[in-house]
Amino acid sequence: MELKENEVLEEFLEDKKIIQNVKLYRFTSDSILLSRFARAKCGDKVADFCSGSGVVGFHFLCLNKCVESLTLFEMQDNLADMSRRTAALNGFACEVVTTRLQEIGREYDDKFSLILCNPPYEKSGFENEVYERAVCRKEITLTLKEIVEAAFRKLKFGGRLAIINRADRAAELIFLLKNRGLEPKRIQFVSGTPEGKPYLIMAEAVKGGKEGVEVLPTIVNNKN
Repeated sequence: MELKENEVLEEFLEDKKIIQNVKLYRFTSDSILLSRFARAKCGDKVADFCSGSGVVGFHFLCLNKCVESLTLFEMQDNLADMSRRTAALNGFACEVVTTRLQEIGREYDDKFSLILCNPPYEKSGFENEVYERAVCRKEITLTLKEIVEAAFRKLKFGGRLAIINRADRAAELIFLLKNRGLEPKRIQFVSGTPEGKPYLIMAEAVKGGKEGVEVLPTIVNNKN
């Protein structure tokens, strides 16, 4: 595998490797937490929204061999290109689509049984950052409401959205999900220490699901 300028190969699971660019946004432990939180069903058609270099989708695929298909959606050409080459390097069967979530084609409507999403968390404050990194962390080109809307349109009835965000946006996230017909069914918070307050929330919501949510024990993540 020939690497481009500023690219490196990093291990992310056993003998699997992922291409990363040291000058651009690189995956964090949040991605691994989400891929482990999400639950697979045999035959799942999976999408990874805001896929970046593909780590959430690829890690989930490695953990769950019974999924039927994986489609990555990423708006930045350079990140999508790294995903394609990582897939080729590891022999992953997947489709990589370069597009904004707001512009995903109608051919994907009601298609997926599971969508994974590690989205931008922040609402402002990117003035001093490299733009390509900033759009992965800040809501510059995409809002949480738009993500929920896109997920609703692309999920089939009964499909699930597994998403991660800042814990202080928990109320906003739950409101947006319920308001669009994606019923939260599982919630789990993440803290940095056993005594620390949560800094992340992970939620699984079901399109057309009934009310009733399971709140799982808080995960302690000391790798953030």
